[in-house]
Amino acid sequence: MKKNRFYKLLPIAAFLCGFLSCTNLDEEILDESLTGTGEAEIVSGSIAPVYGLLRQVWMHTVNFGLQEVASDEGILPYRGGTDWFDGGKFIAVHQHLMTPGNGLVGDAWTYITLTLSRAVLAEERLKLEVENGNSSAQGPLYEMIAMKAYLNMLALDNWGLVFKKDNSDDLSEILRGEDAVQYLETELLSVVDVLGSDKGHGRMNKYAVKALLARLYLNAAVYRDPYGTPEFKTSDMDKVIQYTGEIINGPYSLSPEYFELFNDDNDTNPEIIFALDQRGVLQTEHSRWAYWSISGDQVPRPEFPSTRGTDAVAATPDFFQTWVDAYGEVDPAEADARFFQENTVIPDELRDLTGVNPTNDADHYYGVEASDFEIDRGILRNVIWGPRKDESGNIMTTDDGKVRIYPIINRRSSGANIRYVDHTLQVDFSNEGSLHNTGYRFSKYQFSRTAPNCCSNSSVDIVLIRLGEVYLMSAEAKLRKGDVAGALADVNTLRTSRNARPAQTPAPLSSIDLDVLFRESGFELYWEGHRRVYQIRFGKYEDSWTEKTNADVYKRLFPLPQKAMDGASSESGFLVQNPGY
Repeated sequence: MKKNRFYKLLPIAAFLCGFLSCTNLDEEILDESLTGTGEAEIVSGSIAPVYGLLRQVWMHTVNFGLQEVASDEGILPYRGGTDWFDGGKFIAVHQHLMTPGNGLVGDAWTYITLTLSRAVLAEERLKLEVENGNSSAQGPLYEMIAMKAYLNMLALDNWGLVFKKDNSDDLSEILRGEDAVQYLETELLSVVDVLGSDKGHGRMNKYAVKALLARLYLNAAVYRDPYGTPEFKTSDMDKVIQYTGEIINGPYSLSPEYFELFNDDNDTNPEIIFALDQRGVLQTEHSRWAYWSISGDQVPRPEFPSTRGTDAVAATPDFFQTWVDAYGEVDPAEADARFFQENTVIPDELRDLTGVNPTNDADHYYGVEASDFEIDRGILRNVIWGPRKDESGNIMTTDDGKVRIYPIINRRSSGANIRYVDHTLQVDFSNEGSLHNTGYRFSKYQFSRTAPNCCSNSSVDIVLIRLGEVYLMSAEAKLRKGDVAGALADVNTLRTSRNARPAQTPAPLSSIDLDVLFRESGFELYWEGHRRVYQIRFGKYEDSWTEKTNADVYKRLFPLPQKAMDGASSESGFLVQNPGY
């Protein structure tokens, strides 16, 4: 019954089976940021599955992980020879040695195309409602058209193609290059002036569409010729400047505290334009963007003792070096509020760990109320502090019931030589470089107070489009047109807006060029899944970085999954594998 429904969404049954066979089709209908009762109410029942499945698209081990580990930002070794090998998919993507059988690429394809098929069906249903006089379906219909374009842009970024499809019974038309750009432009322009902006950032709105148009025009040169040197048209850059300007002059404002963008209460943050809404407190909501990188020995929410990290992705030494290059002898934690926020404030008398180790540190702690404990945010380095458990697995407390905060013991890979978790700069695919403690860690999203364990329940909305990115797009378009002063003004407005902690407010830049702007994009947008697209557009994707030396331009696009190719084989020429695979 379930499969028959999906056959209507994509007309090639074998193709559908080919790329969905690796996942579970029995997914509940989610009702995110909506009113109504799911399938029982035609409008909510049509659009909720589309918004709800965005969580799977941007899951840490789906499209988010694909973007992070393919770039020079993140690396995921085979931790201690026990964790995160997963068939070698993360290692292969990081080294740009992926094949059509890569599971990370395949899962991204599965959920992007599945969510796209739901958007097609939603559009079809809502058109009928509008034709039948249901005026409440008109706005959601525009949203689904915009969502189709958004999902197709993800496919275009990943595989260089889009699916042109307006009815569930039609065969999709595969578009590439200029045809894909024109199709997406037409779709977005058809709704940009009629879509509202009063539903909250969990719903597609006109400003999100303007941001998508800016992304489209900014990256159009890459879309037209994904393997060549991009030629940025003045007309495209003018449109980027137009739409980013309209957003900048709109209802949004930059967040003075950078990390509030990624806090438990970020549903009211005025910088966020479009986000994956996680305020339903469902078991399908996740803290995975928070827990994926941090130490598995860390207990980020002591009121829930089972919370922990998983020692997965770390920052490459190369990405950290970009901060060093920018700030020289000044620690980036002191120079830039986006790099680090100290929440675990260690008393001065405890900071020196000379002669202190897990065998003699019983009294080397301080106390804090469980609900007041917060791990540090940003880029985590060196020895980290947090709650400790006794031999029975209970959080250790003081006589007055406060949680004891110690240097965290590395129980995952210390062996007999017990030691503290010490996040080293060096991380790679060697045995020593793959230990659980290696690599600086990303701690950008707050570990939600609604999370009872490492995975489930989170109230933190996942940021997909925000004003900070809009300023960067505006600056880039101006710089590519030769307006250096305009670009510098945009970047400095962005930098100096992060002024909630004055001592760490980034100082304005005195000059800018494309290399500096690329570096600045990394400072502003790290751990948000943007780095790979920026690297390709700025001509950095064929560079070498930790454990990656492949310079093949054909790896700018991922391979079409083999299961999709096999499933489409009955339709000659429907899917054509990307060059280089």
